Amino acid sequence: MEAYANVLLIAIPFFFVLIAIEAFYGWWKGELTFRSLDTISSLSSGITNTLKSILGLVVIIISYEWLVSKIAIFHIEKTWLVYVLSFIAIDFSSYWNHRLNHAINVFWNRHIVHHSSEEFNLACALRQSISVIWGFGALFLLPAALLGLPGEVVATLAPIHLFMQFWYHTKHIPKLGWLEYIIVTPSQHRVHHAINDIYLDKNLGAIFCIWDRLFGTFQEELDNVPCVYGVKKPPQTWNPIRINFQHLYLLTQDALRTNSWWDKIRLWFMPTGWRPADVAKRYPLQIITDPYTYEKYDTRLSAPLEAWSWLQFILANIFITHMLLQLAVIGFPALFYYGAFIFMLIYAYSALMDRDPNAIWFEAIKSIFGLGVLYFTGDWFELNQIFPLGNILIIGYLILSVLVVAYFVKTEISQEASLIIAKK
Repeated sequence: MEAYANVLLIAIPFFFVLIAIEAFYGWWKGELTFRSLDTISSLSSGITNTLKSILGLVVIIISYEWLVSKIAIFHIEKTWLVYVLSFIAIDFSSYWNHRLNHAINVFWNRHIVHHSSEEFNLACALRQSISVIWGFGALFLLPAALLGLPGEVVATLAPIHLFMQFWYHTKHIPKLGWLEYIIVTPSQHRVHHAINDIYLDKNLGAIFCIWDRLFGTFQEELDNVPCVYGVKKPPQTWNPIRINFQHLYLLTQDALRTNSWWDKIRLWFMPTGWRPADVAKRYPLQIITDPYTYEKYDTRLSAPLEAWSWLQFILANIFITHMLLQLAVIGFPALFYYGAFIFMLIYAYSALMDRDPNAIWFEAIKSIFGLGVLYFTGDWFELNQIFPLGNILIIGYLILSVLVVAYFVKTEISQEASLIIAKK
């Protein structure tokens, strides 16, 4: 766990620097691919995924080590060939796991957050799921297990394989010639994130594009069909936690509403987007049919409220950095409390970004929880070991944040809602 935290302490600033470089380049070229609130939402999603990984909020049903111990035919020594074969096996596994997420209703909930941004940039690469509760990815590593590829090699290469998927989330790199036949490129991944009918559920590979070409899911980016990004049923929120569970909530609603017991069971395992006929008729959904006329989600905050949102996001990063630095000292179960606080913080400020009047209550709950931590422990997760005045700063922040959010809700959100009602 501490080793993973140390990797994150290096990786997170590295990702942020690359995102800043891409944003600056886009601005300089007059082709900016970032929107302020969308970027906060994407990066906040990355924080929630990091928290989930640190806290180990996944139940592993089948581990790769167990699988190797039961079915391995060979036992290969650790040579350079083992690392090459393991990397290929991980990529093969990633393709089929990814394809399953796109193909089956219940599994789409594990992946929808990654596609939810209506922009395509390096920030959206960090939109990673917190809704993956059950871990069974080892099943797709059956070829590696049969070969007896060591578990420690697979475990070492897996995060590297994941980080290598970051770079191609950009609109600024054109097609790459002969490399288009070997690796997944930005052009191919732009297709993958597009909602144009010709592009849907294509280019599912992670590093090598050979799997898409072999199994019939490859689609070239066409010059006359510009990519439009997002999902067919727009989330209509900046809140990454809500986005993670919206599809699951819809499936649950459909299962309860349908009159057919067979549909209540099968809808979970039907192709993505399938709904019982009686429910689809009574409760139609807003689905994008023409991606070129759809207006992107935008809540248009005032400059002070947008600045406050960025400040809250920066504070969320400061909190998680402190958490990573003090991981061993804080320990469990205090890490769960810290994680819960950061989740509340992200939920509260993203609700405010959505102009939700209930944001004040979310903010109040977060601050009361934080003050409770200080009251019962006398320290903000060992912060006084680093900064003696830390507790005073935390108390000041928790009180100030409630007052500031109350001000924005009263002057911008509630007032706007009253004007809309008056016009009606």
